[in-house]
Amino acid sequence: MPRQQRSIQTSREAAYDVPESTLRTRLRGTQPRAETVSVNHALLAARGQDPPPQPVSKNQRAFCKDPIAIAAWFKLVEETRQTYSVLDQDIYNFDETGFAIGVTTTSKVVTSSNRVGRAVVVQPGNREWVTAIECVNASGWSLPPFMILSGKVHQAGWYDGLPLDWTVGVSGNGWTTDELGVEWVKHYNQHTAARTARVYRLLILDGHSSHATPEFDQYCADNKIITLCMPPHTSHLLQPLDVGCFSPLKRVYGREIEELARQGVYHIDKIDFLTVYI
Repeated sequence: MPRQQRSIQTSREAAYDVPESTLRTRLRGTQPRAETVSVNHALLAARGQDPPPQPVSKNQRAFCKDPIAIAAWFKLVEETRQTYSVLDQDIYNFDETGFAIGVTTTSKVVTSSNRVGRAVVVQPGNREWVTAIECVNASGWSLPPFMILSGKVHQAGWYDGLPLDWTVGVSGNGWTTDELGVEWVKHYNQHTAARTARVYRLLILDGHSSHATPEFDQYCADNKIITLCMPPHTSHLLQPLDVGCFSPLKRVYGREIEELARQGVYHIDKIDFLTVYI
């Protein structure tokens, strides 16, 4: 008799290469999910209804490579550049990334084979969130960072040893707000206006809501800053800071925090974060 047609006779046989939880649910009569979904779809079809759409997988975004949309984006950038006579040094891209300030990088642990229990790397316990906003032009020059810390008021200790051209903002959770979005574009203008080779600057955005407020748009218009927003769900392809800078930055930061943990520093505060980031 073919294997697929033979019924399972014993629990021992059934347990071969099958999780115990799966075996127990089968013994209780629970149907496999695939069969249940198939029956449900058949019932919907009998009622003249369409089956529900397939769930979106976590990595499906990686396959959103619409060549038409991407080609249209680059065409728009080039047309905008020609219309306003924008040079490479006046084309800017900015992005933000977040840090849980006490979290180390993912790493492998080498330990004795005689060890009892699972080996772990001690991580500092602080999970406060910090947002770093960075901006670079097409020639490779970068603005001083704009850091957003969680809090209600500024602390004098944050500024000890901090470069004078850095800007620090605060929000309740360390995330960007609409108000801080406007503060950032003022920070951007302060550091780029005198460097502008011609009349206009081109600022490429990622579509975050804090970059789409009337106040943000008006400030850009008043200061001859042309903004372009990348197509949705394409930042993993088109955002150079996201693709080429932030991932290595987070790895290096994580290793620095891991080294502090090895030295016995088990609590990383905002001052420690700024010191490491510098």
